Amino acid sequence: MSNLPGIVVTGASGRMGQMLVRVVSESDRARLVGAVERKGHDWVGRDIGTAMGGAELGVTVTDDPLEAFAKAQAVLDFTAPEATLEFAALAAQARAVHVIGTTGMSEEQIAKLEPASRHAVIVRAGNMSLGVNLLTQLTRRVAEALDEEFDIEVVEAHHHHKVDAPSGTALMLGEAAAEGRGVKLSDVSDRGRDGITGAREKGHIGFSAIRGGDIVGEHDVIFAGAGERIILRHIATDRLVFARGALKAALWGQDKTPGQYDMADVLGF
Repeated sequence: MSNLPGIVVTGASGRMGQMLVRVVSESDRARLVGAVERKGHDWVGRDIGTAMGGAELGVTVTDDPLEAFAKAQAVLDFTAPEATLEFAALAAQARAVHVIGTTGMSEEQIAKLEPASRHAVIVRAGNMSLGVNLLTQLTRRVAEALDEEFDIEVVEAHHHHKVDAPSGTALMLGEAAAEGRGVKLSDVSDRGRDGITGAREKGHIGFSAIRGGDIVGEHDVIFAGAGERIILRHIATDRLVFARGALKAALWGQDKTPGQYDMADVLGF
């Protein structure tokens, strides 16, 4: 059992954090060795299992990530951009695989991951599910096949607690569509339409965000031409798909050389 990779979960009290704790603690391929929360959080000092309302898991929630990472082979991180940058530096010191599911990171923040990736494996993806990563590949292929006579729109829906828009998955799909067209997404992205916006600009990739209820995640990529539409869709009904994907990425990264990877690498696409 002790030979299994040790995993630390950051943001352990959050919806994804708790799901990650469950998936790792129930796995026969890894062991939970740490749970991290911010300073002053009610869970700090408590067993993560009982804090979640279940049986003890023998792991005490800590607000000291460096101490937790020192005994880990991987870190699962679905937190916030600034926290993720801090965790990246600490995971690199520990030479632990850093699996990043954090969304809402700017291009400047993503660039700041580069120094850490020289010393440790980083797997970063806007979405960890097999289905979404398959959808990403399909989006790229369809965009390659269709010219600018087909408008591209990415429509995403999430629960009302989500703080960033468009979602990381939507941006991942938009990037795939832009790559298929041979353009940079930053040059053709069209967001937040409101009021008299004028006609849609040819070749742009549009984004629409829906927030409500407990929607786990729904994404449509619409290719709209004259007289016909192609719609690629993925619907997630359980966060378990993201947690399982994150654990898969952590295990995959154990024997890889330092650098930045994504789920396409993990899944062998």
